[in-house]
Amino acid sequence: MAYLWLIVGFVLLIKGADLFVDGASAAALKMKVSPVIVGLTIVALGTSLPEASVSISASIANSNALAISNVLGSNIFNTLVVVGASAAITPFVIHKTVLRRDMGVNIFCSLLLLLFLLGGNLSRVEGILLLIILAIYLYVLIRDAKKNPVEEDSNEKQMPTWKIPVLLLIGIAAIVLGGDITVDSAKEIAASLGMSENLIGLTVVSVGTSLPELVTSVTAAKKGESGLSIGNAIGSNILNILFILGASATISPLSADMFNVIDSAILLAVAIGMFALCWFSPKLNRTKGICMILVYCCFVAYTILR
Repeated sequence: MAYLWLIVGFVLLIKGADLFVDGASAAALKMKVSPVIVGLTIVALGTSLPEASVSISASIANSNALAISNVLGSNIFNTLVVVGASAAITPFVIHKTVLRRDMGVNIFCSLLLLLFLLGGNLSRVEGILLLIILAIYLYVLIRDAKKNPVEEDSNEKQMPTWKIPVLLLIGIAAIVLGGDITVDSAKEIAASLGMSENLIGLTVVSVGTSLPELVTSVTAAKKGESGLSIGNAIGSNILNILFILGASATISPLSADMFNVIDSAILLAVAIGMFALCWFSPKLNRTKGICMILVYCCFVAYTILR
């Protein structure tokens, strides 16, 4: 029965992501805002809701290993698989602003998280600090969006205004419900195979909660919305650390073990590697995308074997 529910969850994720991308793209056109900004905010928040649900619930239940490993695994998956799969489908060039501002913030957040976890826990004060940094980052995004409005294309057919929030709400509802069903069924399947909570968090749960990012970004790439695609992946990474772990630690401080520290160091290395790759050659082609996916496969193999 768990396998059947897993399929239902996937269907909801795929359809929800499709509706959400349509609504978000139309909203960007209406507001004259770059799709990258929409991807970094609205879409990133919508697709991060499954991670938020899992990690915050785990924090309340004092399941620290699941709360932290879910975010670490999701961010590694987002960087290597979500971006890699998008590039493999439709190669795209990363905008300089995304490279310098958003990827830079992603590296900073990953480094800050590693430093916090080296102390053995993520305290309530550190959680509040992460939320404050999130508020500053969102302020900068909104300020930049107002300074650089997108010129309206008179030849492009706009979606009726009433339809945009309907698509966004239905899309989010389907994504959240699909993510919840997928994670629950995947956890049931994984637990029956005797996997540890930390391993489940890094693999099954993190992949399950990252499916909205994957499906949304791949769908956006297919529709030529590469800005929304990369913005969604990087924005989700930043929100996962600043919002999800920030809120989780504020509610209930999280203790970290050696594996959390190691995985956090791997996440930082992946973030720096992604930045370096794009700095020297901003175009992500199919070869690079496939190589990124293969690197993730190596990470999963290492996680299972350790």
